[in-house]
Amino acid sequence: MSHMTYPEAMVVGLIQGVTELFPVSSLGHNVLIPALVGGSWAADLNVAAPESPYLAFIVGLHVATAIALMIYFWRDWVRIIGGFFSSIKNRELETTDQKMAWMIIFATIPVGLVGLVFEHEFRVLFGKPIRAAIFLVINGLILYAGERFRTRKSLRADGELSRERELAEVAAGGGPATPSASSVPPGPGSHASGHRAVRQQEIYEGMQADDRLASMGFVQAVVIGCAQCLALLAGISRDGVTMVAGMFRGLSRVDAARFAFLLATPVILAAGVLKTGDLIQKGHGIYGQILVGSILSGIGAYVSVRFLVRYFQTRTLTPFAIYCVVFGLGSIIYLSVR
Repeated sequence: MSHMTYPEAMVVGLIQGVTELFPVSSLGHNVLIPALVGGSWAADLNVAAPESPYLAFIVGLHVATAIALMIYFWRDWVRIIGGFFSSIKNRELETTDQKMAWMIIFATIPVGLVGLVFEHEFRVLFGKPIRAAIFLVINGLILYAGERFRTRKSLRADGELSRERELAEVAAGGGPATPSASSVPPGPGSHASGHRAVRQQEIYEGMQADDRLASMGFVQAVVIGCAQCLALLAGISRDGVTMVAGMFRGLSRVDAARFAFLLATPVILAAGVLKTGDLIQKGHGIYGQILVGSILSGIGAYVSVRFLVRYFQTRTLTPFAIYCVVFGLGSIIYLSVR
């Protein structure tokens, strides 16, 4: 770990932030890329080494990723956390925010338990480059199957949301679809106002999505949450398999993506916090690299979630599926013949 360079830390940090939210597996990329580059990268950044300090580094970067997610969804988390405390105070489970809080808690328990017990074994056993490449191909096939064999309920949910957006755009004259968004006055700061309008629209759509998610029930939420356990395998994307599970249970693509991002936040944060002690203990001499990697990880995560929230409103998982299969197969071939 003492040999980690700034370029290595910067690349790993940026990859962690971006690929943690894109459905292409951050751990798979952080295992594969050093092996593909070779040389000192392969020696310094070996996640499968016993008690790997590199593993502590990349998992420690999860804190920055989680912070970025909380910044983007901070209004949602204020509502959801408020719903948690109000449900305890009033001993009720009536509002959307109350239901969402407990759905996230119950859906997080399975991966939390599995991660605490088997995380190290899974990382060491399956954190080897060739195995990560194989699971990356499997991840691509899962994403493709999720789109190819979607349930009629999920497709119908997508169609209904699409029609609602079209009607809202027509009613607003092609502009923002909510009164709060359209009330932003134009002027010298019209660019900033336009950004605020878009953000307000996203917040409004998020609240509507939570209403729909809260109606699916706790059993469905736990089933979807269990899919996160597969992300302990390097090459399998947490958000990807969670989205596929959500669509399989009848969610629209955009609702499945939102639930995946909300579920990921406490898991990513907890994983990072648990590794922070190891990172501090084994990171002597590279605290600068850790800081730079964390900053880039947070920036990458924030930009990614902003992009993906809009992307999944109209686009599919298929491009990511193709990427995973091609990159995974290419990595298998390269690692086998070099």
